[in-house]
Amino acid sequence: MNIAAAILIILLLILISAFVSSAEIALASSRKIKLQLMGKEGDTRALDVLKMQEQPGSFITVVQIGLNTVAILAGIVGEAAVRPYLDELLAGMPWAATVASLLSFALLTGSFILFADLMPKQFAMGNPEKVAVRVVRPMLLLIFLLKPFVWIFDGLARLLFKMLNISTVRQEQLTSEDIYAVMDAGAQAGVLKKQEHYLIENVFEMQERTVTSTMNSRESIVYFDKHDTGEQVLETMAANPHSKFLVCDGDLEHVIGYIESHALLTLFLKEENVRLTDKRVLRKALFIPDTLSLFDVLETFKTSGEDFAVIVNEYALVVGLVTLKDVMSIVMGELVNTEEESQIIRRSEDTWLVDGATPLEDVMRALDIEEFPHSENYETIAGFMMYSLRKVPKRTDYVVYGRYKFEVIDTENFKIDQLLVSLQKQD
Repeated sequence: MNIAAAILIILLLILISAFVSSAEIALASSRKIKLQLMGKEGDTRALDVLKMQEQPGSFITVVQIGLNTVAILAGIVGEAAVRPYLDELLAGMPWAATVASLLSFALLTGSFILFADLMPKQFAMGNPEKVAVRVVRPMLLLIFLLKPFVWIFDGLARLLFKMLNISTVRQEQLTSEDIYAVMDAGAQAGVLKKQEHYLIENVFEMQERTVTSTMNSRESIVYFDKHDTGEQVLETMAANPHSKFLVCDGDLEHVIGYIESHALLTLFLKEENVRLTDKRVLRKALFIPDTLSLFDVLETFKTSGEDFAVIVNEYALVVGLVTLKDVMSIVMGELVNTEEESQIIRRSEDTWLVDGATPLEDVMRALDIEEFPHSENYETIAGFMMYSLRKVPKRTDYVVYGRYKFEVIDTENFKIDQLLVSLQKQD
């Protein structure tokens, strides 16, 4: 074999190896979601790739047969043609045979590493789906042509894996962590706008946050006693301009329903003596447990047709109220302007005023804190302080966690009203 024929054969082997290498990486790394979208758009080759990914044994067998065969043939050609040619060029030099052998090995190995392995794989990794749909049909043809070998080697591999109780079926279950990672990558790449990233992140948080993290707590509930007079009702409504009020029989543990302000005021304009138990204005209250997630609450509002609910704990005690507006405020957050005072106010570059009832998730987002210790035991920043101090906090009590100092600056009875959070300077 002359040197020209040897070079042509080696180039052909490099092309074959490059095709197999790129096919291996592309078919293995193609994203399921992207392929599904391509399939829906009418590219049936994407569906072939998905089927091959579900049972990858056949194409992996063909890849290995192809790569090993090419490597052996390249070695034979190099030994038969390239090395003798180098022997002639280096004739008369000391150690000519050894140097020729080493040069032959280096040239062939370097060429295959660069052109048959490294470059094709890098290209395929950068464009996995595009490459995969182009190589899948030729790979299916190779699998068909090499079926006897595929059957033998793939069968032996399956048998060994079965004996070792190892599954080879590709599992590609999408988790919330995967979606978070995709969103972060999309935001960094500029594909997702900041507002879009914020909204999607909040929607996923609804699955994790319980209703107590956004409820109006028990002490802030304004309610009517069913025996209140018209004057008492109007005074309460004037002092607390809410759209809905609970009606109780004595106390919050005996809720009999709720009244909408506009309906009650309309009835007051028509009649002098209005009873709070009048069926024309009294509506049945929706009760929900305090263990529901915000997503569950949203579904409950949807199925019941209500937008207002009373939250009770495991002892059937009323712990708070929640409205549809409260739930949606978690989704929209800072993207909409509200009349309510913010629970976290930045005083300076390194200090914040934080309401004690602020949910942990909001504090974590505002201060860029990944997690609080043992957070399953509390839901608010006040709960964190009580858990950390192991007592009912008083003014000037503080906790240092991470880079921040959390100091109690205002209390009411046993309740933490306000905290001063300051960023500690690192030494």
